[in-house]
Amino acid sequence: MADILKGAPVAAAITEVLAARAANLRAREIEPCLAILRVGAQDSDLVYERNILKRCEKVGIRVLPFVLPEDCAQAALMEEIEKVNTDSRIHGCLLFRPLPAHLDGQAAGEALAPCKDVDSMTSSSLLTVFTGRGEGYAPCTAQSCLEILEYYGIDPSGKRAAVIGRSLVIGKPVSMMLQAKGATVTMCHSGTVDLPAVCREAEILVVAVGKAGMVNASFVNPDQVIIDVGINAAPGGGICGDVRFDEAEPLVRAITPVPGGVGSVTTAVLCKHVIEAAEKAAG
Repeated sequence: MADILKGAPVAAAITEVLAARAANLRAREIEPCLAILRVGAQDSDLVYERNILKRCEKVGIRVLPFVLPEDCAQAALMEEIEKVNTDSRIHGCLLFRPLPAHLDGQAAGEALAPCKDVDSMTSSSLLTVFTGRGEGYAPCTAQSCLEILEYYGIDPSGKRAAVIGRSLVIGKPVSMMLQAKGATVTMCHSGTVDLPAVCREAEILVVAVGKAGMVNASFVNPDQVIIDVGINAAPGGGICGDVRFDEAEPLVRAITPVPGGVGSVTTAVLCKHVIEAAEKAAG
């Protein structure tokens, strides 16, 4: 049976360290602060926002909400971003995505000051991920994958890794982050020939395609660690990952559950970026 790489203890360990760092900042009269910029009131956004508020309270981060109606104009959104940029109290900003279809999400993301970009919305953040230079931070979900590996003592150095998915939110960033840790990474996608055979060669498999149960027993091997980033509606209700957990779990070395895996670490990583941004601003 596989080791189950639960996210809760990872998030708790990160939170404990961050709370001490936040206390040190407050001792210097600096209050770490996160701006949440939300357009509309989608259920998924509201759930995520509640989780962020709980995590920020545990860490000691102030949260300032910026809420716009779903039918707001692009100019109104850009005005709110400028308020965030110019407010010295704010150290980081999370813009909920995707935005309503009538808004230009790319322009909004690029307008954010890179030093406050705690979830990789700007080109500067991607530059940081891909080259190690620039301001900004890695996408929180992508970094959560690395945090889980580190917590459970799984060193990517020298290992073969495969990543299914090539988005700028998870697939490409996590591929670069694994390479930076010394892994040899194969990035897989819809054009990969004999995808199961390629994945079976991997010692670390990160799955981020957003397709429920796409990865089955034919993709895995006994020495493999699986990080399942997928969050999908399950046929019988609830949520499930991109991996068929019941098929993979008996066959692999370790696997993250869904729910209770990568997603539960994401808010802790977001807080980590806010604390880092506050520390940088403090000098």
